[in-house]
Amino acid sequence: MENTGANGAHALPPEQAAFREGFRTSLASMPGILAWGLVSGMAMIKAGLTLWQALGMTFLVFAGSAQLAALPLMMANAPVIVIFATAMVVNLRFVIFGAALGPHFSHLPWYQRLWYGYFNGDIAAGLFPLRFPAETLYRPAGKAGFYMGIGYSNWLAWQVGAVAGIFLAGRIPESWNIGFAGTLALLAIMIPLIINAAALGGVVISGIVAVIAANLPYRLGLLLAMVLGMAAAMLIDAWLEKKKT
Repeated sequence: MENTGANGAHALPPEQAAFREGFRTSLASMPGILAWGLVSGMAMIKAGLTLWQALGMTFLVFAGSAQLAALPLMMANAPVIVIFATAMVVNLRFVIFGAALGPHFSHLPWYQRLWYGYFNGDIAAGLFPLRFPAETLYRPAGKAGFYMGIGYSNWLAWQVGAVAGIFLAGRIPESWNIGFAGTLALLAIMIPLIINAAALGGVVISGIVAVIAANLPYRLGLLLAMVLGMAAAMLIDAWLEKKKT
């Protein structure tokens, strides 16, 4: 028997409805993601990659911070192991994201979880817990659809921007400051995610550390800011819970 809505119209299957919800939720972040993808695409061409190398990198790597960290090392002919290690360190935050999101999808087969891991990103890690907090861990309905609604839209925006940057690298002047515009667009998305004192403390600490450690080699300042920010948020959250009891 087909599902019908209150007005008698056919209702969407739960996962399809959740997918549309996730897509709509992530729409506001797409301009910022597209702008950062554009910067990444331009950077790859200016670093000396060929057209096909740049296209291969954006579709296979799909990690802007790692790409932007690895490109200067590639230009300097650094050893492959150094480039690989740098990209791994910069992307360690995805391990943390995966550890937080993974239990929500433990009911799925491994190959499906592996596919979902490719779309793991900052936007998904920020938006998914708002819709499915920790207390919904054992209620899987709608999670896969919602996550992929975010993941697919994020991927699409990034790749459209990156491919455009690859083909337009020589035609877009640096004075346009596209990267700065992308940062502002993402800030408008991330600020509403600061929903409590623990999140605020983590943001403040990570921001301070990122500025102080900006000159560390291999963009290690980014990793340090992330680790200390999350540690601060966890400590504040534990202190607040202890204070309640």
